[in-house]
Amino acid sequence: MAITRIILLTGETESPILSGVLLRYNQSLDIVIAHDQADLTRAANKIDGGTRLLSFCTSVIVPSSLLKDLPGPAYNFHPGPPERPGRYPSVFALFDEAIRFGITVHEMAPSVDSGSIVDTEWFEIPKDCDLTKLESQTLTRLIKAFHRLAPYLAAFSQPLPHLEVSWQGRKTGKSDCDVLCRITPNMSANDVRRRLRACGTHISMA
Repeated sequence: MAITRIILLTGETESPILSGVLLRYNQSLDIVIAHDQADLTRAANKIDGGTRLLSFCTSVIVPSSLLKDLPGPAYNFHPGPPERPGRYPSVFALFDEAIRFGITVHEMAPSVDSGSIVDTEWFEIPKDCDLTKLESQTLTRLIKAFHRLAPYLAAFSQPLPHLEVSWQGRKTGKSDCDVLCRITPNMSANDVRRRLRACGTHISMA
């Protein structure tokens, strides 16, 4: 069955751009935009054999029951490489002083950032890179990946082929980021420097 309806779970800024890309390859698509959990719940009330869910750079968790109701895989565009599952991967990469970063496109599964990977890309992190710069570079590559996969996602119901790449590393969450981005009086100058570089506006003082 052909794809006739796409639920696009993403931010308000990204949704018109990504919708335009999809319509370029399938002008008859019914695109339903979801910005939050309430939008997603409403969109899920009408799922048929031609429905596909795409999640792009959002923290909204898709319920396993919704994934089960879909006729085929849903896909997530994750702002980090397979080595960095979970939330705020760019923050942890900068704190760890990683020399490379990346993006991952994968099938969605009940457990966050665990589904089969269908596309990925790595790039070097410049030495003077801060959080704003890294997130900007990451978003640019995510949009390019969306352009690259859109002809298939917008029109064909067959699942995308899996890559022989696996998720690795610790899955990070908001609480991990909150701890990392807190500066305390007893921290060394190097620890403070690394946190300031990694956390940007997320930084807080204990």
